[in-house]
Amino acid sequence: MSNVPRMLEGYRVLDFTQFVAGPTCTRLLGEMGAEVIKLELAPAGDRVRADGLKSRLPEFEGSSHSTYYLQHNHSKLSFAIDMKKPGAREIVMSMIPQVDVVVENFAPRVIDRLGFSYKDVKAVNPKIIMCSISMAGQTGPLSVKAGYDFIGQAYAGITDGIGQVDGPPALTSMAIGDVSTGVAAAMAVGFALLHRERTGEGQYLDASLLDTYFHMHEKTVPVVSLRGDKFQPTRSGSIHPDGGTTGIFHFRGNEYVLITSTPHQWPQLVRAMGMPELATDPRFKNARGRRDNKEQLRDVIENWLTKFASRDDALATLDAERVPCAPVLTVNEAVKHPHLNERKTVRWVEDPQLGKVAIPGVPVKFSAWPDKTVVRSARFGEDNERVLRDLLKMPEDQIRKLYAEGILVRDPTLESKPA
Repeated sequence: MSNVPRMLEGYRVLDFTQFVAGPTCTRLLGEMGAEVIKLELAPAGDRVRADGLKSRLPEFEGSSHSTYYLQHNHSKLSFAIDMKKPGAREIVMSMIPQVDVVVENFAPRVIDRLGFSYKDVKAVNPKIIMCSISMAGQTGPLSVKAGYDFIGQAYAGITDGIGQVDGPPALTSMAIGDVSTGVAAAMAVGFALLHRERTGEGQYLDASLLDTYFHMHEKTVPVVSLRGDKFQPTRSGSIHPDGGTTGIFHFRGNEYVLITSTPHQWPQLVRAMGMPELATDPRFKNARGRRDNKEQLRDVIENWLTKFASRDDALATLDAERVPCAPVLTVNEAVKHPHLNERKTVRWVEDPQLGKVAIPGVPVKFSAWPDKTVVRSARFGEDNERVLRDLLKMPEDQIRKLYAEGILVRDPTLESKPA
């Protein structure tokens, strides 16, 4: 059994993606052992190469490599080509019979104009699995609309629920929808591969940020569907709309404590606070009262927190009664946290250009598939020769000709021609 491929070893993915959502999908497939060939378009490839931090070493001046690219595109090969050149499309199409999965996240119809629609690729590889990722999906009135993460969030009714009670909606500061859609798409590809193993059938997958965001609603959708406009979810700031025992509470200065205490845990919170009178206080004695008087309850909890010398002391008191709680950490604090480091949630890697740098680890731990401790992030077009040799058995003189004709392109810090 030692020679049997594990996880996604032996599968090959052709990756047309850029930015975050699509690259998250293909990066996860690469993490699980698939060979991912990231097809990057001339002149500069994935636009995130220009973002993030770059190496300050003189030998890498002008390099296409960056922290942003490393995080979302490690564990992939980079194949860089100018699709506007004659013959370029034919080269890429000739790779299709050698791959199992195609992933793209252009705006809808763009991949069709490039000549790589599902119909096109299925014609040369009937068992191909193709996944398209977009803001609103490939069908429906919004499918033609350009958009990114925050646009899908706004249409899904998520943005309206974020912010202070009397203020405007707020914007999240990270690409929650992009990353979550990438994870969902990777899951779907895995399911589709299993389906193909059982049936021999490939298929087309349509993933969207809007669908992913709408899927995040916890319980309001069926309530709205039954009660209509009689029920209007409202913003509740730092306190959960269902009650004052779940929310963010100010400790001191820039320090905050998050408490998530469900109704059945109210007695535990009362014990932790050493305030038995709260259990019979008419304002707080039942869940509805705690919800209706959540601002008053917040004042009680925050006043209680002022009695502690440190935030850790307050958390320890809550933990002693098994009240779910956490410090509200900054990213700087989270990167240093021992738990996140021990589990390799914060994964430290050595990069040839950037040195020792932290990137997120895989969000699920597998007993039969260890976390990668060494990851590689390719420079723009760094793997052109390898891809053409492995997939197309292309001879060296023909590869050199493609460089001379400008069909193949690559990072300026690499040699202009293959060895």
